[in-house]
Amino acid sequence: MTGSTGEFNVWKVRQEFPMLQQLLHGKPFIFFDSAATTQKPRRVIEGMNRFYQEQYGTVHRSVYDFAAQATTRYNDVRQKIKEFLNASFVEEIIFTKGTTDSINLVASSFGKGFLLPGDEVLITAMEHHSNIVPWQLICEEKGAHLKFVPINERGELVLEEFDKLLSDRTKIVSVAHIANSTGTLNPIEEIIRRAHARGAKVLIDGAQSIAHMPIDVQKLKADFYAFSGHKAYGPTGVGVLYGKKALLEKMPPYQGGGDMIDEVTLQSSTFQHPPLKFEAGTPMIAEVIGLGEAIEFIESLGRDRIASWEQDLLEYATKRLSEVKGLHIIGTAPKKGAIISFIIDGLHPLDIGTLLDIRGIAVRTGQLCAQPTLKCFNVSSLTRISFGLYNTIEEIDIFIDALKEVILLLRPSLSY
Repeated sequence: MTGSTGEFNVWKVRQEFPMLQQLLHGKPFIFFDSAATTQKPRRVIEGMNRFYQEQYGTVHRSVYDFAAQATTRYNDVRQKIKEFLNASFVEEIIFTKGTTDSINLVASSFGKGFLLPGDEVLITAMEHHSNIVPWQLICEEKGAHLKFVPINERGELVLEEFDKLLSDRTKIVSVAHIANSTGTLNPIEEIIRRAHARGAKVLIDGAQSIAHMPIDVQKLKADFYAFSGHKAYGPTGVGVLYGKKALLEKMPPYQGGGDMIDEVTLQSSTFQHPPLKFEAGTPMIAEVIGLGEAIEFIESLGRDRIASWEQDLLEYATKRLSEVKGLHIIGTAPKKGAIISFIIDGLHPLDIGTLLDIRGIAVRTGQLCAQPTLKCFNVSSLTRISFGLYNTIEEIDIFIDALKEVILLLRPSLSY
């Protein structure tokens, strides 16, 4: 199981990533932090450089040729993402700064348009802070109530409690597709079905799923779906919010400025139709073009093949981690994304991460922007490894050997 045979050739894929050819502290660079951000393939880097060097112009504003070409490229990416998500209309694709910005947009705009005092917003105990804080803010502003679906000892949502918490006052449910802390793959189709049956809308935080599995928003029937470019092999500073067209048309603007207006007088303004209504100001043009390159890169490899390869990595790493004395995996749901978080008896994740870094291995340590989730497991910090389409079985073996070495260094009395 090396990835060098079969349909998915990971060794060929790795050649597309300049960062993976680097050394870290004199060691071959092993990047196990794709849940935080992904490395960038050469075509993304070159596509953005080419735009700045040879094609640069602003969009939606000018008639000169470079600006017209930039507008065409920019709009082509919106169409590309519409097809990538299988959205019904290109107007359902809104460019944002990332998942956080997308969720804030929905919380602010949907909240102002539809939340009334006494209404309820339902999220879960496994959410990233970006899917908690915006809802706290809008609920406080509107006098609505924020409720939380609990998780069990495996890190799964307790669906029986979800049913109990759903009510006729529930206006929106917001939930991660894959939890960034535990890797839990949530049954979002069932969540959406149950929420819709009670008249609630649903937002899916797709930050950890968009690059790792096929997404069909029409099949899911989600009302909103948010993701970040930088977690999908694209640049930072750009993301996407998908929203059902009919719903977006009823929502008020999120921000005011240029490009989102129809007519402005000193007394009042009227606004464009979606998506421009939600895209105030000069957009992140190069980043959108880079995101388009990343989407084409993912599609060229095949999302089903990517998902299969990453599940192989997940299963192999989980098995190898069972060899490590005193190690406990946090999040053992049977259906997971390629994320493994763990603690080791008597050792602090910061020490583990620091010593792994010296050995050329990048992992995530700390609260993972998921303090409420960690509190559910009575821990305050974790070590997390997460995989992308460029990782290999051989890297996992090197990591396991390095981890055992680190443990022996920190706990000399232990032996393997």
